[in-house]
Amino acid sequence: MVQQDRFSGSRIAPLLALVLFAAAPGLASANMGDKDVARMVSFGGACAKCELSGRKLAGAHFMGANFAESSLVGSDLRDARFMGANFSRADLSRADLSDAQMIGGNFASAVLTDARLRDVEAPGVNFGGANLARADLRDSRATGANFARANLANAVLQGADLNAANFSKSNGRSANFRDADLTGSNLGSGIFDHASFRDADLTAANLGGATFVNADFRGASLTSANIAGVDLSRAKGLEQDQLDEACANGSTRVPTGLTPKSCSGGRLKPPPPPRPPPPPPSPRPRYLVATD
Repeated sequence: MVQQDRFSGSRIAPLLALVLFAAAPGLASANMGDKDVARMVSFGGACAKCELSGRKLAGAHFMGANFAESSLVGSDLRDARFMGANFSRADLSRADLSDAQMIGGNFASAVLTDARLRDVEAPGVNFGGANLARADLRDSRATGANFARANLANAVLQGADLNAANFSKSNGRSANFRDADLTGSNLGSGIFDHASFRDADLTAANLGGATFVNADFRGASLTSANIAGVDLSRAKGLEQDQLDEACANGSTRVPTGLTPKSCSGGRLKPPPPPRPPPPPPSPRPRYLVATD
């Protein structure tokens, strides 16, 4: 059964909360003892600052919805769809977003500490300034995503597709980028001390201005990567053949016994750092669609 109603922007938020916390006529009833929510397939409209912590919302669709500053701590959002939805400054700490699709989503300054984002589809998603400390993003696909100024301390991005992603000025201390595809990504001015880039692909990536104290580059590809002026003297696992393919200059520092090489001999110079994607437009809170 499908119900669809039109409401003004001033009435959509309280009605959305009503449907979430009580079973509306024609909807599957909610088991509040287990924090089950009426079986909602699609959410639209505005529910800013809503309290949805611990709710079971697996498979929910958030279509152009505005959940800015909402609380979804520990919520089950597996296989959810966040199409053009705004979750800026929302608290999704410890939430499970495994297999979610976030196309066009805005998670700027959101709290995603200890969240599970394994196998998510997040191309071009805005995570700028978000707190992703200890988040699990293994095997995620976030090409062109914006992580500028994000906190990724101890986050796991192993095997992730981060082609052309923007990590400028981010905190990646002890983050795990093992086997990740960072082709053309921008790590400029970030902090990646103790991070692992083991077997990662950093082809044409920009490392300028970033720090890599005790970072592990064993087996990483640095072909045409920009390491001009970068201090890699305390990095681990670097070998001469890696540096021979990178683009250094006279200010580049490398471990004792190795020699940095400038981009010469016809090798490609690294491209300019990718621009962060613009945030999605503000949603127009007009519709609420619920199905059982």
